[in-house]
Amino acid sequence: MPKLLTPKILLRGFEIFAAASVIGFGLTLLYGNNLPAFIRGLGRLEWGWVLAGLGLAAMDWVGGGLRLWVVARELMPKPSLKGMILAGGMSAWAAYITPLQSGSAPMMLYTMRRYGVPLPVAMTSTLMGFVGTVAFFAIAGPAAIFAGAGKSLGERGNVFGLSLYDLFLGSLTVFAGLGALLVLVMIFPRLVRDLLKRGAEWAGRRSARFASRLDTFRTGLDEAHGHLVALNRPRGWLAVLWCTLLSGPSHANKLLAGYVTLRALGIHANFVDVLLLQTLITFLLYFAPTPGASGIAELMSAAVMSVYVPKELTPLYTLIWRLVLTYYTVAAGFFVFSHWVRKGLKSIGAPGEQPAEVALE
Repeated sequence: MPKLLTPKILLRGFEIFAAASVIGFGLTLLYGNNLPAFIRGLGRLEWGWVLAGLGLAAMDWVGGGLRLWVVARELMPKPSLKGMILAGGMSAWAAYITPLQSGSAPMMLYTMRRYGVPLPVAMTSTLMGFVGTVAFFAIAGPAAIFAGAGKSLGERGNVFGLSLYDLFLGSLTVFAGLGALLVLVMIFPRLVRDLLKRGAEWAGRRSARFASRLDTFRTGLDEAHGHLVALNRPRGWLAVLWCTLLSGPSHANKLLAGYVTLRALGIHANFVDVLLLQTLITFLLYFAPTPGASGIAELMSAAVMSVYVPKELTPLYTLIWRLVLTYYTVAAGFFVFSHWVRKGLKSIGAPGEQPAEVALE
Protein backbone atom coordinates (compact mmCIF):
# COMPACT_ATOMS: atom_id res chain seq x y z
CA MET A 1 0.00 0.00 0.00
CA PRO A 2 1.42 3.48 -0.86
CA LYS A 3 2.91 5.28 2.14
CA LEU A 4 0.56 8.18 1.39
CA LEU A 5 -2.32 5.95 2.49
CA THR A 6 -1.05 4.33 5.68
CA PRO A 7 -3.60 4.19 8.52
CA LYS A 8 -1.52 6.67 10.53
CA ILE A 9 -1.49 9.28 7.75
CA LEU A 10 -5.18 8.80 6.96
CA LEU A 11 -6.05 9.18 10.63
CA ARG A 12 -4.04 12.39 10.79
CA GLY A 13 -5.88 13.66 7.70
CA PHE A 14 -9.19 12.86 9.36
CA GLU A 15 -8.15 14.76 12.47
CA ILE A 16 -7.36 17.83 10.35
CA PHE A 17 -10.64 17.39 8.47
CA ALA A 18 -12.62 17.17 11.72
CA ALA A 19 -10.85 20.11 13.38
CA ALA A 20 -11.28 22.40 10.35
CA SER A 21 -14.93 21.35 10.01
CA VAL A 22 -15.61 22.17 13.67
CA ILE A 23 -13.94 25.56 13.27
CA GLY A 24 -15.88 26.30 10.08
CA PHE A 25 -19.16 25.25 11.67
CA GLY A 26 -18.36 27.30 14.77
CA LEU A 27 -17.89 30.37 12.60
CA THR A 28 -21.30 29.80 10.99
CA LEU A 29 -22.80 29.60 14.50
CA LEU A 30 -21.23 32.95 15.32
CA TYR A 31 -22.54 34.32 12.02
CA GLY A 32 -26.06 33.03 12.69
CA ASN A 33 -25.87 34.40 16.25
CA ASN A 34 -29.11 32.68 17.21
CA LEU A 35 -28.65 29.36 19.03
CA PRO A 36 -32.39 29.05 19.93
CA ALA A 37 -33.27 29.28 16.21
CA PHE A 38 -30.73 26.53 15.47
CA ILE A 39 -32.27 24.25 18.11
CA ARG A 40 -35.83 24.98 16.91
CA GLY A 41 -34.74 24.23 13.36
CA LEU A 42 -33.53 20.77 14.40
CA GLY A 43 -37.02 19.99 15.65
CA ARG A 44 -38.61 21.12 12.37
CA LEU A 45 -36.40 19.21 9.98
CA GLU A 46 -38.15 17.25 7.23
CA TRP A 47 -36.36 13.95 7.78
CA GLY A 48 -37.48 12.45 4.49
CA TRP A 49 -35.23 14.93 2.71
CA VAL A 50 -32.36 14.18 5.12
CA LEU A 51 -32.67 10.49 4.17
CA ALA A 52 -32.78 11.49 0.50
CA GLY A 53 -29.39 13.05 1.16
CA LEU A 54 -28.14 9.61 2.22
CA GLY A 55 -29.17 8.29 -1.20
CA LEU A 56 -27.31 11.15 -2.86
CA ALA A 57 -24.17 10.37 -0.86
CA ALA A 58 -24.33 6.78 -2.14
CA MET A 59 -23.84 8.10 -5.67
CA ASP A 60 -20.22 8.82 -4.74
CA TRP A 61 -19.90 5.04 -4.70
CA VAL A 62 -22.33 3.82 -7.37
CA GLY A 63 -21.80 6.54 -9.97
CA GLY A 64 -18.04 6.66 -9.42
CA GLY A 65 -17.79 2.87 -9.64
CA LEU A 66 -19.87 2.53 -12.78
CA ARG A 67 -17.74 4.97 -14.74
CA LEU A 68 -14.60 3.01 -13.77
CA TRP A 69 -16.30 -0.23 -14.78
CA VAL A 70 -17.35 0.95 -18.27
CA VAL A 71 -13.69 1.79 -19.02
CA ALA A 72 -12.08 -1.24 -17.37
CA ARG A 73 -14.31 -3.71 -19.22
CA GLU A 74 -12.81 -2.44 -22.49
CA LEU A 75 -9.32 -3.27 -21.23
CA MET A 76 -9.76 -6.58 -19.39
CA PRO A 77 -12.30 -9.41 -19.16
CA LYS A 78 -15.00 -9.18 -16.50
CA PRO A 79 -13.72 -6.58 -14.03
CA SER A 80 -15.40 -6.81 -10.62
CA LEU A 81 -18.36 -4.44 -10.47
CA LYS A 82 -18.32 -4.64 -6.66
CA GLY A 83 -14.63 -3.74 -6.65
CA MET A 84 -15.22 -0.79 -8.97
CA ILE A 85 -18.06 0.55 -6.82
CA LEU A 86 -15.86 0.27 -3.74
CA ALA A 87 -13.06 1.99 -5.66
CA GLY A 88 -15.37 4.89 -6.52
CA GLY A 89 -16.54 5.32 -2.94
CA MET A 90 -13.22 4.77 -1.22
CA SER A 91 -11.47 7.24 -3.54
CA ALA A 92 -14.08 9.84 -2.55
CA TRP A 93 -13.48 8.97 1.11
CA ALA A 94 -9.71 9.36 0.77
CA ALA A 95 -10.18 12.61 -1.15
CA TYR A 96 -12.24 14.03 1.72
CA ILE A 97 -9.60 13.31 4.36
CA THR A 98 -6.42 14.28 2.46
CA PRO A 99 -5.22 17.75 1.39
CA LEU A 100 -5.97 18.76 -2.21
CA GLN A 101 -7.79 15.42 -2.66
CA SER A 102 -4.31 13.86 -2.92
CA GLY A 103 -5.45 10.48 -1.59
CA SER A 104 -8.19 9.98 -4.17
CA ALA A 105 -6.23 8.44 -7.04
CA PRO A 106 -3.93 6.25 -4.87
CA MET A 107 -6.93 4.86 -2.97
CA MET A 108 -8.78 4.21 -6.24
CA LEU A 109 -5.77 2.30 -7.58
CA TYR A 110 -5.34 0.42 -4.32
CA THR A 111 -8.99 -0.69 -4.20
CA MET A 112 -9.01 -1.86 -7.81
CA ARG A 113 -5.81 -3.83 -7.18
CA ARG A 114 -7.48 -5.55 -4.22
CA TYR A 115 -10.10 -6.82 -6.67
CA GLY A 116 -7.66 -8.14 -9.24
CA VAL A 117 -7.42 -5.23 -11.67
CA PRO A 118 -3.88 -4.97 -13.14
CA LEU A 119 -2.17 -1.73 -12.22
CA PRO A 120 -1.94 -0.34 -15.81
CA VAL A 121 -5.67 -0.98 -16.30
CA ALA A 122 -6.39 0.66 -12.94
CA MET A 123 -4.24 3.67 -13.86
CA THR A 124 -5.97 4.09 -17.23
CA SER A 125 -9.43 3.75 -15.65
CA THR A 126 -8.49 6.32 -13.00
CA LEU A 127 -7.27 8.73 -15.68
CA MET A 128 -10.48 8.28 -17.66
CA GLY A 129 -12.48 8.93 -14.49
CA PHE A 130 -10.72 12.27 -14.15
CA VAL A 131 -11.26 12.93 -17.87
CA GLY A 132 -14.96 12.22 -17.36
CA THR A 133 -15.16 14.64 -14.42
CA VAL A 134 -13.40 17.45 -16.26
CA ALA A 135 -15.37 16.86 -19.47
CA PHE A 136 -18.66 16.79 -17.57
CA PHE A 137 -18.05 20.12 -15.88
CA ALA A 138 -16.50 21.65 -19.00
CA ILE A 139 -19.74 20.79 -20.84
CA ALA A 140 -22.15 21.44 -17.96
CA GLY A 141 -20.70 24.91 -17.28
CA PRO A 142 -21.42 26.41 -20.73
CA ALA A 143 -24.76 24.59 -20.77
CA ALA A 144 -25.61 26.24 -17.46
CA ILE A 145 -24.73 29.66 -18.87
CA PHE A 146 -26.89 28.95 -21.92
CA ALA A 147 -29.71 27.96 -19.55
CA GLY A 148 -29.53 31.35 -17.87
CA ALA A 149 -26.77 31.06 -15.31
CA GLY A 150 -25.31 34.40 -16.38
CA LYS A 151 -28.46 36.31 -15.56
CA SER A 152 -29.29 34.24 -12.49
CA LEU A 153 -25.82 34.44 -10.94
CA GLY A 154 -25.30 38.04 -11.99
CA GLU A 155 -28.35 39.07 -9.99
CA ARG A 156 -27.22 37.33 -6.79
CA GLY A 157 -24.77 39.93 -5.53
CA ASN A 158 -21.04 39.74 -4.81
CA VAL A 159 -18.75 37.38 -2.90
CA PHE A 160 -15.32 38.67 -1.83
CA GLY A 161 -15.72 41.64 -4.18
CA LEU A 162 -16.54 39.51 -7.25
CA SER A 163 -19.93 38.70 -8.70
CA LEU A 164 -21.05 35.07 -8.61
CA TYR A 165 -21.04 35.14 -12.40
CA ASP A 166 -17.37 36.23 -12.44
CA LEU A 167 -16.44 33.41 -10.07
CA PHE A 168 -18.42 30.93 -12.17
CA LEU A 169 -16.64 31.97 -15.37
CA GLY A 170 -13.20 31.88 -13.73
CA SER A 171 -13.66 28.35 -12.38
CA LEU A 172 -15.20 27.22 -15.67
CA THR A 173 -12.11 28.44 -17.53
CA VAL A 174 -9.93 26.19 -15.36
CA PHE A 175 -12.05 23.13 -16.16
CA ALA A 176 -12.19 23.97 -19.87
CA GLY A 177 -8.38 24.27 -19.94
CA LEU A 178 -7.96 20.93 -18.18
CA GLY A 179 -10.44 19.38 -20.58
CA ALA A 180 -8.44 20.55 -23.59
CA LEU A 181 -5.22 19.19 -22.06
CA LEU A 182 -6.76 15.78 -21.37
CA VAL A 183 -8.16 15.54 -24.90
CA LEU A 184 -4.58 16.00 -26.14
CA VAL A 185 -3.49 13.15 -23.85
CA MET A 186 -6.16 10.94 -25.42
CA ILE A 187 -5.24 11.89 -29.00
CA PHE A 188 -1.43 11.85 -28.59
CA PRO A 189 -0.71 9.13 -25.98
CA ARG A 190 2.72 8.32 -27.45
CA LEU A 191 3.91 11.89 -26.97
CA VAL A 192 2.76 11.86 -23.35
CA ARG A 193 4.42 8.48 -22.75
CA ASP A 194 7.73 9.68 -24.19
CA LEU A 195 7.65 12.85 -22.08
CA LEU A 196 6.97 10.83 -18.92
CA LYS A 197 9.81 8.44 -19.77
CA ARG A 198 12.23 11.34 -20.16
CA GLY A 199 11.06 12.74 -16.83
CA ALA A 200 11.55 9.33 -15.21
CA GLU A 201 15.07 9.02 -16.64
CA TRP A 202 15.90 12.49 -15.29
CA ALA A 203 14.59 11.47 -11.85
CA GLY A 204 16.52 8.17 -12.04
CA ARG A 205 19.80 10.04 -12.52
CA ARG A 206 19.17 11.90 -9.27
CA SER A 207 17.68 9.14 -7.13
CA ALA A 208 19.21 5.68 -6.78
CA ARG A 209 16.00 4.39 -5.26
CA PHE A 210 13.94 5.58 -8.22
CA ALA A 211 16.59 4.31 -10.67
CA SER A 212 16.19 0.78 -9.27
CA ARG A 213 12.51 0.88 -10.29
CA LEU A 214 12.99 2.63 -13.61
CA ASP A 215 12.53 -0.50 -15.75
CA THR A 216 9.28 -1.34 -13.94
CA PHE A 217 8.07 2.23 -14.40
CA ARG A 218 8.86 2.09 -18.13
CA THR A 219 7.00 -1.20 -18.47
CA GLY A 220 3.99 0.28 -16.71
CA LEU A 221 4.06 3.32 -18.99
CA ASP A 222 4.19 1.11 -22.07
CA GLU A 223 1.23 -0.92 -20.85
CA ALA A 224 -0.77 2.19 -19.95
CA HIS A 225 0.09 3.64 -23.37
CA GLY A 226 -1.23 0.46 -24.96
CA HIS A 227 -4.50 0.84 -23.05
CA LEU A 228 -4.89 4.46 -24.17
CA VAL A 229 -4.31 3.37 -27.76
CA ALA A 230 -6.95 0.65 -27.29
CA LEU A 231 -9.41 3.29 -26.12
CA ASN A 232 -8.64 5.48 -29.13
CA ARG A 233 -11.23 3.69 -31.26
CA PRO A 234 -15.05 3.83 -31.54
CA ARG A 235 -15.75 1.45 -28.62
CA GLY A 236 -13.15 3.22 -26.50
CA TRP A 237 -14.55 6.67 -27.20
CA LEU A 238 -18.03 5.32 -26.43
CA ALA A 239 -16.69 4.16 -23.05
CA VAL A 240 -15.24 7.64 -22.47
CA LEU A 241 -18.63 9.14 -23.39
CA TRP A 242 -20.33 6.87 -20.86
CA CYS A 243 -17.68 7.85 -18.32
CA THR A 244 -18.51 11.52 -18.93
CA LEU A 245 -22.27 10.97 -18.66
CA LEU A 246 -21.87 8.90 -15.49
CA SER A 247 -19.89 11.75 -13.95
CA GLY A 248 -23.27 13.44 -13.46
CA PRO A 249 -24.57 10.74 -11.06
CA SER A 250 -21.08 10.42 -9.60
CA HIS A 251 -21.16 14.09 -8.55
CA ALA A 252 -24.89 14.16 -7.76
CA ASN A 253 -24.28 14.70 -4.05
CA LYS A 254 -22.21 17.82 -4.79
CA LEU A 255 -24.70 19.25 -7.28
CA LEU A 256 -27.95 18.42 -5.47
CA ALA A 257 -26.95 18.62 -1.80
CA GLY A 258 -27.95 22.29 -1.60
CA TYR A 259 -31.47 21.75 -2.92
CA VAL A 260 -32.06 18.70 -0.71
CA THR A 261 -30.81 20.62 2.33
CA LEU A 262 -33.07 23.58 1.61
CA ARG A 263 -36.07 21.24 1.37
CA ALA A 264 -35.02 19.55 4.63
CA LEU A 265 -35.23 22.99 6.25
CA GLY A 266 -38.63 23.63 4.66
CA ILE A 267 -37.25 26.27 2.27
CA HIS A 268 -38.64 26.17 -1.27
CA ALA A 269 -36.42 27.54 -4.04
CA ASN A 270 -36.07 27.28 -7.80
CA PHE A 271 -34.35 23.97 -8.52
CA VAL A 272 -32.30 25.22 -11.50
CA ASP A 273 -31.07 28.34 -9.68
CA VAL A 274 -29.91 26.27 -6.70
CA LEU A 275 -28.27 23.75 -9.03
CA LEU A 276 -26.31 26.57 -10.67
CA LEU A 277 -25.11 27.88 -7.33
CA GLN A 278 -24.08 24.39 -6.23
CA THR A 279 -22.18 23.95 -9.50
CA LEU A 280 -20.36 27.18 -8.72
CA ILE A 281 -19.51 26.00 -5.19
CA THR A 282 -18.27 22.67 -6.59
CA PHE A 283 -16.02 24.50 -9.03
CA LEU A 284 -14.57 26.73 -6.33
CA LEU A 285 -13.96 23.92 -3.84
CA TYR A 286 -12.59 21.32 -6.24
CA PHE A 287 -8.96 22.28 -5.61
CA ALA A 288 -9.34 23.53 -2.02
CA PRO A 289 -6.18 22.77 0.02
CA THR A 290 -7.78 21.44 3.21
CA PRO A 291 -9.04 17.84 3.52
CA GLY A 292 -12.58 17.74 2.15
CA ALA A 293 -12.37 21.53 1.75
CA SER A 294 -13.22 21.60 5.47
CA GLY A 295 -13.38 25.06 6.96
CA ILE A 296 -13.39 26.64 3.50
CA ALA A 297 -16.54 24.79 2.40
CA GLU A 298 -18.58 25.95 5.39
CA LEU A 299 -17.68 29.61 4.87
CA MET A 300 -17.99 29.51 1.06
CA SER A 301 -21.39 27.83 1.21
CA ALA A 302 -22.64 30.28 3.83
CA ALA A 303 -21.58 33.22 1.64
CA VAL A 304 -23.02 31.91 -1.64
CA MET A 305 -26.25 30.42 -0.25
CA SER A 306 -27.08 33.43 1.91
CA VAL A 307 -29.42 34.51 -0.89
CA TYR A 308 -31.74 31.65 0.11
CA VAL A 309 -30.86 30.73 3.69
CA PRO A 310 -31.90 33.08 6.54
CA LYS A 311 -28.95 34.13 8.67
CA GLU A 312 -30.22 32.33 11.77
CA LEU A 313 -30.59 29.01 9.85
CA THR A 314 -27.14 29.14 8.24
CA PRO A 315 -25.50 26.83 10.86
CA LEU A 316 -28.21 24.18 10.45
CA TYR A 317 -28.09 24.45 6.65
CA THR A 318 -24.31 24.03 6.77
CA LEU A 319 -24.53 20.97 9.04
CA ILE A 320 -27.05 19.10 6.84
CA TRP A 321 -25.28 20.15 3.63
CA ARG A 322 -21.94 18.82 4.87
CA LEU A 323 -23.65 15.64 6.05
CA VAL A 324 -24.81 14.95 2.49
CA LEU A 325 -21.64 16.21 0.86
CA THR A 326 -19.01 14.43 2.97
CA TYR A 327 -19.96 13.09 6.38
CA TYR A 328 -22.00 10.09 5.18
CA THR A 329 -19.16 9.02 2.86
CA VAL A 330 -16.47 9.62 5.49
CA ALA A 331 -18.35 7.38 7.96
CA ALA A 332 -18.92 4.61 5.39
CA GLY A 333 -15.33 4.80 4.18
CA PHE A 334 -13.93 4.39 7.68
CA PHE A 335 -16.14 1.33 8.18
CA VAL A 336 -14.76 -0.28 4.99
CA PHE A 337 -11.15 0.72 5.68
CA SER A 338 -11.24 -0.56 9.27
CA HIS A 339 -12.45 -3.90 7.88
CA TRP A 340 -9.47 -3.96 5.51
CA VAL A 341 -7.10 -3.13 8.37
CA ARG A 342 -8.42 -6.07 10.38
CA LYS A 343 -8.00 -8.41 7.39
CA GLY A 344 -4.60 -7.01 6.45
CA LEU A 345 -3.68 -4.30 3.98
CA LYS A 346 -2.02 -5.17 0.68
CA SER A 347 0.61 -3.59 -1.53
CA ILE A 348 -0.60 -2.53 -4.98
CA GLY A 349 2.68 -3.98 -6.33
CA ALA A 350 4.23 -3.58 -9.73
CA PRO A 351 2.42 -3.93 -13.06
CA GLY A 352 1.20 -7.47 -13.59
CA GLU A 353 1.87 -8.58 -10.00
CA GLN A 354 -0.79 -9.75 -7.59
CA PRO A 355 -1.27 -7.62 -4.45
CA ALA A 356 0.90 -8.73 -1.54
CA GLU A 357 0.24 -8.48 2.16
CA VAL A 358 2.13 -5.69 3.93
CA ALA A 359 2.60 -4.74 7.54
CA LEU A 360 0.41 -2.01 8.95
CA GLU A 361 2.13 1.30 9.66
